[in-house]
Amino acid sequence: MSAPQKTSWLGRLRSTLTRTREQIAAVFSGKQIDENWYEELETALIAADVGMAATSALIERVRSDARKAGARDVEAVREILLANLTTLLQPCERRSWIERLDADKPFVVMIAGVNGAGKTTTIGKLAHWLADHGKTVLLAAGDTFRAAAREQLAVWGERNGVEVISHTGSDPAAVVFDAVSAARARDRDVLLADTAGRLPTQTHLMEELKRIKRAIAKSHEGAPHEVLLVVDGTNGQNALAQVRAFDAAVGVTGLIVTKLDGTAKGGIIAALASERAGNPIPIFFIGVGESLDDLQPFVAADFARALVGAA
Repeated sequence: MSAPQKTSWLGRLRSTLTRTREQIAAVFSGKQIDENWYEELETALIAADVGMAATSALIERVRSDARKAGARDVEAVREILLANLTTLLQPCERRSWIERLDADKPFVVMIAGVNGAGKTTTIGKLAHWLADHGKTVLLAAGDTFRAAAREQLAVWGERNGVEVISHTGSDPAAVVFDAVSAARARDRDVLLADTAGRLPTQTHLMEELKRIKRAIAKSHEGAPHEVLLVVDGTNGQNALAQVRAFDAAVGVTGLIVTKLDGTAKGGIIAALASERAGNPIPIFFIGVGESLDDLQPFVAADFARALVGAA
């Protein structure tokens, strides 16, 4: 990303997190650093959807580091919070993902998520991002339960100049199986496979998701190379339950967090980073708006600074 593009993206990111940043910034308003102040910071972080576990860990580290540094100024403590939040988020960062796409062609990405998370729109934006990075893409309309999903994917395919493999009323596993063969025959770099939106409690649909994954594995050795889960950033702590359920079912290898567009509090990113301590699920992309360029790779330091509001 060029410098002007990066500045524009950071500006949009900061804008979407304004409400949360202002709530946290209010804690850093010239007050004395004491136990009451730490309780206020704890409350602000929990209100931002950071979650109890991640908040408790952050508060403990900030308090310890501030004590060791002899920090009594609120701005000094803010920088300590920023450093600790960045450290928490960094294991989720995957900047080198694009380099893996050449390892096995076609590189098959299976994309899952609940209804309403923005899954199909995200696939369209991801296809655009991949094309910008010189990759040829094929889309598989594996959501055969909703005709609207196939139509929506077709619109995104036309918008991006990308072909969509779609069979009306067909078994989703068969559609994706055929799409892998088509991607190989047409020498495409990446296949993005859509799947039907489902709730983790819909056991029969989760079993269908497992069957799609098995079909992909049969059609191309080593595939799917990634299983990405699209998570709605406005869902707060409910997103954690979704991640756990889908991970247990199909082994989620990465997350895309959408709808960080002003209504989401943003702290859910920190909560996700605290899952599977020491080995969190990577956050590949975050989305902050409706335009094609509003889906960008997750960068821990940028997100932490936008959330905390440090200069």
